[in-house]
Amino acid sequence: MKQSGFFDVEERLARLSGLGDQLEAFSRTVDFEAFRPDLDKALAYSDGSKGGRPPFDPVLMFKILVIQTLNNLSDERTEYLINDRLSFMRFLGLGLSDRVPDAKTVWLYQKRLTQAGAIDGLFNRFDATLRNAGYLPMSGQILDATLVAAPKQRNTNAEKADLRAGRIPEDWQDKPAKLSHKDRHARWTLKFTKAKRQDDGTMPSSDLAIPFFGYKSHVSIDRKYRFIRKWKTTHAAASDGARLREGLLDKTNTASSVWADTAYRSKANEDFMEKQGFVSKVHRKKPHLKPMPRHIQKSNAGKSVIRSRVEHVFADQKSQTGRFVRTVGISRATMRIGLANIVYNMRRLLFLERLNASA
Repeated sequence: MKQSGFFDVEERLARLSGLGDQLEAFSRTVDFEAFRPDLDKALAYSDGSKGGRPPFDPVLMFKILVIQTLNNLSDERTEYLINDRLSFMRFLGLGLSDRVPDAKTVWLYQKRLTQAGAIDGLFNRFDATLRNAGYLPMSGQILDATLVAAPKQRNTNAEKADLRAGRIPEDWQDKPAKLSHKDRHARWTLKFTKAKRQDDGTMPSSDLAIPFFGYKSHVSIDRKYRFIRKWKTTHAAASDGARLREGLLDKTNTASSVWADTAYRSKANEDFMEKQGFVSKVHRKKPHLKPMPRHIQKSNAGKSVIRSRVEHVFADQKSQTGRFVRTVGISRATMRIGLANIVYNMRRLLFLERLNASA
């Protein structure tokens, strides 16, 4: 078999470029060096005066997290594919003879960022990049939430009761190994989905309620460009509407209108938005035991045309990065969901830049 040489690798990379390498587009469009100040501050590596193997470059490791999030990979699978794929190596600036971070190094890097609470700063850093590029939040904002699955826990009823009350089950307290593998923050909830038509053509009288375990991703997107501008992570059973008053609204949006579904309709939210200078475009609820008035139906239908844009965000995340976390605990889940939001904004920027270039 002929041994591959330098020019063979270059030819293969050129072919990947011709086929449309998404990571190469990321390298051209996203300034990853902009993240370095936040990464250096969060990681706080020593100056190396005490010796030892120097750590991998922080920006290189962050780009690995981007690859991992973009392809919904485990740490082990990430290590394998970086070694296997030329497109991954090119994105990271690695040659065939360069040392590749192993799965443990990737895990420790992400853990360090999580413990430092770095994800908010990283998200805000890229949001500032978007604003500097002219993508200001405009035309109002749209709020919604989506469920993010987590590994299911097998707990007894007594353990579940303790967790709901915010206590650590007594049997876990003297077993650190067991405690580290138990997710004390994720919760069960019911996910409602439209019932399918029966074989005889009839429709069931009620929708399906499916048990779901994990977390919930709450976002606010700007209406014009559909970038995620504000976000929050909670357990899956948390109320959607209450998050509106917890920093989910973007006060820098050039328009004051706020669109959301009926889960966000409450007197507390309406009063809050009025005091903060926002104009509510939140869907109105159907009156109890009464038909929906015609004018409210028409109003809700008009709002749905705009509000549905946020569903495109969740659909994109589900198709590209998945909506699943392999981690334990809300801190790590927040890190993973925050990364997914950053990567979505990067992909959205690529789309808008291509759109502008072809115009």
